[in-house]
Amino acid sequence: MASARLKELYNEKIKFDLKEKLNLSNIMKVPKITKIVLNVGVKEAVADSKALQHVLQVISNVSGQLPVKCLARKSIATFKIRTGMPIGVKVTLRNDRMYEFLDRLINLALPKVRDFQGVPVKFDKSGNYNLGIRDWVMFPEADLVAQEKSHGLNITICTTADEDEHAYELLKSFGMPFRKK
Repeated sequence: MASARLKELYNEKIKFDLKEKLNLSNIMKVPKITKIVLNVGVKEAVADSKALQHVLQVISNVSGQLPVKCLARKSIATFKIRTGMPIGVKVTLRNDRMYEFLDRLINLALPKVRDFQGVPVKFDKSGNYNLGIRDWVMFPEADLVAQEKSHGLNITICTTADEDEHAYELLKSFGMPFRKK
């Protein structure tokens, strides 16, 4: 099985470039991506359980991995939600699948967005990046499934970076199209 293109690029070039650019003393201090989490909330699943099956199929096509159903933790009467009711799906990508998804996101999906100006430069304080996508149709794999209704998607990229600036440089070196600061 062939290794992911971005993984090879990271191990051969990006890791050493970041060590020099960030003035790190040890190669083990260079930040790396640990996992990517995809998350979709399905409010229609309260009334219609088939809506969740459609979302499961699309997310498994996009990620290449079977997602897990997320269950409600507590009941909310005004939204007709009961404890244990499935209300969303999530999938955690690691290793080669993670790098393959990141490659498709950066090189195929994001350039497909109309009037794309770049993704926002907003990191949490611990070096992780969250990206909200309004419509999953931007992924070519989502078109394979008959479109009933499209949903939004939250993508979380977790890194080992201690500072947001280090995480920014890591994702920028992979080719993430950030907006101008």
